[in-house]
Amino acid sequence: MDIDKNHKHTYDKNGNITCCSLEQKIDYKTAPPVMTKEEHSDDDGHNHSHSHSEDSSWKEYLPSIISLGLLLSGLATEHLLNASFFTGWVEIIWYSAAYVPVGLPVLKEALQALRKGEVFTEFFLMSVATIGAFAIGEYPEGVAVMLFYAVGELFQAAAVRRSKNNIKALLDVRPRIANVLKNGTYVEVNPEAVKIGETIQVKVGEKIPLDGKLLSENTSLNTAALTGESKPQTVQKGEKVLAGSINLENVVEIEVSSLFNDSSIARILDLVQNATARKSKTELLIRRLAKIYTPIVVYLAIAICVLPYFFVESYVFSDWIYRALIFLVISCPCALVISIPLGYFGGLGAASKNGILFKGATYLDQITKVNTLVMDKTGTVTKGVFKIKKIKLFSDISEKDFMRVLMSIESKSTHPIAKAILEYNEENTILPEATNINEIAGKGLSGTVENKVIAVGNNKLMNEIGVSIPPETKEIVESIVLVSIDNEFAGFVTIADELKEDAAESINLLRNAGIQEMVMLSGDKDTITQQVAKELKIDKAKGGLLPEDKLNEVEEIKKDSSKIVAFVGDGINDAPVIAASDVGIAMGGLGSDVAIETADVIIQTDQPSKIATGIKIGKSTQRIIWQNIVLAFGVKIIVLILGAGGLATMWEAVFADVGVALLAILNAVRLQKMEWS
Repeated sequence: MDIDKNHKHTYDKNGNITCCSLEQKIDYKTAPPVMTKEEHSDDDGHNHSHSHSEDSSWKEYLPSIISLGLLLSGLATEHLLNASFFTGWVEIIWYSAAYVPVGLPVLKEALQALRKGEVFTEFFLMSVATIGAFAIGEYPEGVAVMLFYAVGELFQAAAVRRSKNNIKALLDVRPRIANVLKNGTYVEVNPEAVKIGETIQVKVGEKIPLDGKLLSENTSLNTAALTGESKPQTVQKGEKVLAGSINLENVVEIEVSSLFNDSSIARILDLVQNATARKSKTELLIRRLAKIYTPIVVYLAIAICVLPYFFVESYVFSDWIYRALIFLVISCPCALVISIPLGYFGGLGAASKNGILFKGATYLDQITKVNTLVMDKTGTVTKGVFKIKKIKLFSDISEKDFMRVLMSIESKSTHPIAKAILEYNEENTILPEATNINEIAGKGLSGTVENKVIAVGNNKLMNEIGVSIPPETKEIVESIVLVSIDNEFAGFVTIADELKEDAAESINLLRNAGIQEMVMLSGDKDTITQQVAKELKIDKAKGGLLPEDKLNEVEEIKKDSSKIVAFVGDGINDAPVIAASDVGIAMGGLGSDVAIETADVIIQTDQPSKIATGIKIGKSTQRIIWQNIVLAFGVKIIVLILGAGGLATMWEAVFADVGVALLAILNAVRLQKMEWS
């Protein structure tokens, strides 16, 4: 749908009314990816906020404050002070002055809509009703209708800003600074300001801000967020590095190969910022109903004014036009058309605040229907990093001395398992020097430590040097490191991918959220997959699967039409299954490029328990939206009947329209106030 920036309420090509168009107020597409429009970046990359943002916020409320002040003082002068001068032109001018600050913008919008052939907008309804009220001498009511409408707009804008800020706060995890080589020194600048061919420096532990080519000799990168691969990736000079990777070793220099807006991070953010493009079925239905409903009530209002002339003996035009105007004010569909999308914005904002990004309101609805969850293992319920799980000794050596000699040998290796073993040395004690290191490909290492011959590796190495190992080692499913000292078996260390802290809790939360069946599909060894599934009490598990095998498994599950399937994964190999599922969920702070682009929901915090949180937010959003629908329709029907019968005044009409809209907005805002954890 094309959005006219100067006209907030319009119709799309399908005839869907976009009354109080929230898209224009959020306008994600034009929002800069790093800085807000109130900020700019100097050459040094530091952001500066302008005081004009505060001024513009104050100016936004000023017309309503002026109008309210004039309305209250006019009512006080007329009814409390009973001032004799407050009649005729004085009264008209006073209330007109109260009307202009809030009414003029609406009148302008109504004229613009009429020029485009759009008659039945809320601007038209509000303009006709309030001008009509002035025409029959009901000046305070005319001002009040427009004032409360303006206040409703302010409430709506504030609620949308809150949702937008929640989403923006989550997006600000991306790199904000790039150290660029300028005139022989490195200067901190915004990544958006870096040009292709410039050289940037990335320190240990920092995220790489832009795609590029490595100029340094080598480094090790954590690319789990991009590829789903748990092992660090060693990159040599001249090889490509991707934005979002974390530098693990050495201070490195990189030649930038693409602009920030073309990087993998920017593409991900673009997807997130346009999350509101996909409407839910409920929202689309209400907008279509509003398109039919609005002209009907306009014609009914005309009938209320004209038809009694032919049937009522004591027909008084001013009485019946007043009833028709009341009917018009009540009929305005803004309570529905504002509050329902705002309810979804509240849900999207609440989800974003909790680290969950939905790519549209439709998925906020769809996730509530999921009853079968299929999940990957590595990076989804496990951390995707190696860690010592068990140390077992088979000699008189102490665990401390056993680990000292093992770490001495492993300190000469760059293998991920070696790094996991070296993490045991938390106190950074000085290790004895290992000499005569010999690496046996595919088997392990041998060397000399404190005049003892140490061999570290797998059972093939132990067989080669003639060391017998206990039978129990053959039954261990995790990665195992066998150690011999002077050709005597000394013990072993098991290395395993560690479960995430909230993995076990997540399974219970998901069952409580309505997930009836959970399945684990992994490319890891089947024995390891089965062990993790058993530990977490997952219903079914299969390991040793290729991406196409995972896809076949999910398609087999989907053959049962009663099952609504969600799949959660983190790597590029999970993308086909994410696409095939009813709700695709990408796990990871930035996730694999392909997984992010394919997924419907992104768990930004890497916590599987957030899936259950997302389901809860979706269900609460639906509940609040239906509360708003019932409230709006219920009150409108009652007051419409009373207005047509002459039993309701313009004040009741104000409540039925703007009052109900305000209540619905406040109800929707509750979503962002709730605690979900």
